[in-house]
Amino acid sequence: VRPAPSTSAPHDAAVVELRTRYRRVRRETERLIAPLGAEDMVAQSMPDASPAKWHLAHTTWFFETFLLAAASSDYRPFDPAYAYLFNSYYEAVGPRQPRPQRGLLTRPSLDEVLAYRRHVDRRMDALIGAGLDAAQRALVRLGLAHEEQHQELLLMDVLHLFSRSPLKPAYDRERPLEAGGRSAEFRRVHGGLVEIGARGDAFAFDNESPRHSVWLPPYEIADRLVTNREWLAFIADGGYRRAELWLSDGWERVQAEGWEAPLYWERGADGWRQMSLQGPRAVDPDAPVLHVSYYEAAAFANWAGARLPTEAEWEHAARAGVLEQVDDVAWQWTQSAYASYPGYRAPPGAVGEYNGKFMVGQLVLRGGASVTPRGHARVSYRNFYRPEQRWMFSGVRLARDVHEDAAHVPDSAFAADAVAGLSSTPKTLSPKYFYDAAGSALFEAICTLPEYYPTRTESALLAEIAGAITEDVPDGAALIEFGSGASEKTRRLLDAAPQIALYVPVDISAAALEDAARRLAADYPRLAVQPVVQDFTAEFALPEACQARAKIGFFPGSTIGNFDSAQAVRFLRSARRLLGDGALFVVGADLVKDEATLVAAYDDAAGVTARFDKNLLVRMNRELGADFDVDAFDHRAVWNADASRIEMHLVSRIEQTVHVAGRRFRFAAGETLHTENSHKFTPEAFRALAGAAGWVVERQWISPAPQFAVFALRAPAPARGS
Repeated sequence: VRPAPSTSAPHDAAVVELRTRYRRVRRETERLIAPLGAEDMVAQSMPDASPAKWHLAHTTWFFETFLLAAASSDYRPFDPAYAYLFNSYYEAVGPRQPRPQRGLLTRPSLDEVLAYRRHVDRRMDALIGAGLDAAQRALVRLGLAHEEQHQELLLMDVLHLFSRSPLKPAYDRERPLEAGGRSAEFRRVHGGLVEIGARGDAFAFDNESPRHSVWLPPYEIADRLVTNREWLAFIADGGYRRAELWLSDGWERVQAEGWEAPLYWERGADGWRQMSLQGPRAVDPDAPVLHVSYYEAAAFANWAGARLPTEAEWEHAARAGVLEQVDDVAWQWTQSAYASYPGYRAPPGAVGEYNGKFMVGQLVLRGGASVTPRGHARVSYRNFYRPEQRWMFSGVRLARDVHEDAAHVPDSAFAADAVAGLSSTPKTLSPKYFYDAAGSALFEAICTLPEYYPTRTESALLAEIAGAITEDVPDGAALIEFGSGASEKTRRLLDAAPQIALYVPVDISAAALEDAARRLAADYPRLAVQPVVQDFTAEFALPEACQARAKIGFFPGSTIGNFDSAQAVRFLRSARRLLGDGALFVVGADLVKDEATLVAAYDDAAGVTARFDKNLLVRMNRELGADFDVDAFDHRAVWNADASRIEMHLVSRIEQTVHVAGRRFRFAAGETLHTENSHKFTPEAFRALAGAAGWVVERQWISPAPQFAVFALRAPAPARGS
């Protein structure tokens, strides 16, 4: 091979990355055929499917034809006959074996096809290593995405083949199945003028461009997919026998082919069973329905009093973060015909036949499936199939129309605070809204990150000093924790003071409280646990069981740093009133340290804190009917030395307008939503803060660097006669 002139050093990072990705994708295809025998890989179960051996050869032919042969006029094909045998649909390249007859290709043998792959892989490795121009790099990336598509097709085709065998063999009995879960809930999306399509420099197929504006009326979309339980109800209600539910062509197909359930379902004496890559299994009522055609999806939506979403509605909702089961369960039918976007032009040459020539008579599916290679799908990805096809891993997500004058505007403290914060200058929102179930889980993940020193430093310090903190705690005392979350640090005090009889965790997240209370009750059977679902910054009453008990307050994690000085004093005064005279209050507080350590703790390399920050937008989308495009905001953490605090912001990447709780808010490009402050203290500053709220610092403990402090505060009783 005589490669094109080098435009990059043979061993630079781009070459290494592309070569590594090429090897990984090619190895993955061969890993997928490992459970198959040679006989399995030559059979073709229907015209729409292809033998596994053909997939192995065709993906290799792509690289040989469009890269190796194009790079050098001296390149000699591995076998000239393969150009006919393994071309798929590229008219510009020449004639080909008819698709329905691919199963007749008993020759070349499997060994010869694998030798073909090794030959092309060696030549491609050398070509990539010698350096590629931009067009060649783009073709390699296209070839790898093409091979990932065939990895998914290979599994689809194997399942169809095995389903036709009387033996019903399993492809892989250990392969994970699609998980069940709760039923879907409809989420309201405002719509308006939105943009869809691929953006940025990341790889995308040509049919995902150009990015363009679409007007969307307000709509509702299901956050999860339709389940087998719901489909069983559709069947029981005569769904496959009621012509009024079906499109005309779909009803003809039902009658002609005798459809009475999704593909791969069979009714037995013990109920419905379903063929899967694990082999036959009972239909799981809570799992998502799979292998349904567009006709079936549309009929079910009609029966359910809903409709299928458009692809623009789907993409807008996915970018807003309101959808679950986006790309790891089943491709989801939309009601959108597969057509070009405004301004689309197919690329010139044979590669231009990749997508554009199929833009007729097919419907778009969005998302991804359990058989889709991880990282292959994107929110702009446009899959497409004919409306009668069912052997894909295709499922159903519902949508509904709404009207602005009938729109529900949430009436809650969250809605009021969001509207107030977004109306202020600068825009801000209280960090207490971080902690829904997803946010609480993300925060627990943050606490395990190498950059996030506060949790491990405080935990180690508490393990060392728990005995000293609790040495004077009387029998039967009540421990009240503010913002308890998972209650992990609480265990340090409970282990050191088994005389504590009652634990009262206070948190805004009911899910976090329920989980923590269940685990603590199991681990501390003699401890009474009485959770309180409450915003601990507001006034609230303790359970009656706390009365007449000595009280210890617990406020770890340096959450005190989320308040400004006035708010911190108000909270500490409120806690003093709640806990009463003589109470002990244990408070964790992070101390001032170098900027690099501080910023890294709130902007980790893995991006977990960024997802935690952006979850605020996802939560507003879900609970307040907002329409934030989560990807249009960046997470930023900065050290404000003048205010002695780390600040977290969500920064708008573009000029945009969002709707929240029935209101419109404009963001300029670069404008921020200030989501959290984390003040850092000196011991002297914290003593002054506590004193202003009526507490006395009895003791303090400070860890080695990175320094973190735990303070034991006492609420002094009023002087006699005062």
